[in-house]
Amino acid sequence: MTEATKEARRSCREIMTASVKTATPNTTLREVAAMMREGDMGSVPVVNGEKLVGIVTDRDIVIRAVAEGKGPETPVSEAMTTEIFSVGPDDFAFEAIRLMGEKQVRRIPVVNPDGSLAGIIAMADIALEMEDEREIAETLEEISSGSAFWSKK
Repeated sequence: MTEATKEARRSCREIMTASVKTATPNTTLREVAAMMREGDMGSVPVVNGEKLVGIVTDRDIVIRAVAEGKGPETPVSEAMTTEIFSVGPDDFAFEAIRLMGEKQVRRIPVVNPDGSLAGIIAMADIALEMEDEREIAETLEEISSGSAFWSKK
């Protein structure tokens, strides 16, 4: 088994960030924007109780709120993305990488079987865990650039 294969077989639980700042559907866009600024992050998972119900990105705030004339006191539920692509804690890390490439996203929530948020995997988490693997680095570069990596034969 190559080193790249061993790394890709690590579980999502092993590479995810477990302590994740979250918002609720009623959190305002201003509050979420402040969280993003303070945490130097571009997205915040939205939970209702423990259940992941959406994710809001800086782009969502601009495109779905500001561009539509919504103000800073607008609830995040009016701007969040509800179509969530996620992995489970025991899924292989490669599944998170594959999903990032297929869906052209930079972050993947890790969700428990009961729908609760376990953590999040960002491209940086994968890069840190697999930094010596040229193939993984190339994959991340293609995810970031929007290349059609997964359609290559």
